[in-house]
Amino acid sequence: MAHMCRMMTGSTASCAGWVGLLVATATNDWVRSCEYSKATCLRMDELRSNGLWAECVISPALYHCVSLDQVLDLPAHIQASRALMVLACLMGLPGMLLVLTSMPCVRLPNDTSAIKKIRARVGGVLFILMAVCGVVSTIWFPIGSHRNEGLMSFGFSLYAGWVGSALCLVGGALILFCHSTVPWTPSRDNSFYYSRQRGTATPADQPANQPANHAKSERV
Repeated sequence: MAHMCRMMTGSTASCAGWVGLLVATATNDWVRSCEYSKATCLRMDELRSNGLWAECVISPALYHCVSLDQVLDLPAHIQASRALMVLACLMGLPGMLLVLTSMPCVRLPNDTSAIKKIRARVGGVLFILMAVCGVVSTIWFPIGSHRNEGLMSFGFSLYAGWVGSALCLVGGALILFCHSTVPWTPSRDNSFYYSRQRGTATPADQPANQPANHAKSERV
């Protein structure tokens, strides 16, 4: 029961973290840059919101975004953050499938405890790698933006990336170490034992005092 609860907690945290990384990747409010105060920048239309895919200008009467299409002309921190965040989002789908199919309540054809453990470990490692990619991106991007422009504050996309990375790290660790501590028990579906009385092999799940042929003897 405790094993099932840990698996469910890890899977829920990892799924929520994956959603957070998806939100951070799709939105463009990572950092807000301006060389003056926020009120002055709003009045002068110089408050900019930078993301992975677009740069937006924020003002009381205008919200205009320009797509960052020139990939080769972009700074290194934007290109690297794009690649890492996209990679993290792509790893989420196989990670979730592996974790869900390793649940004790899920049975696949020719499935054993050893195979479930391997799937869970691979899924946990994928979620930990997603967390690493998210952490590197969400730390590198504001540092690069601060060097190139006047960084004023963080946006909600950056916070979503931080929360998503933390949840993926916690969920992946729970899934990985939860299955590492569970002892492997071999399947008894095809196990047999040898009966000394009759000299025949009978299934291991069959009681020892029950005859193999289930025949009833009657006295005449």
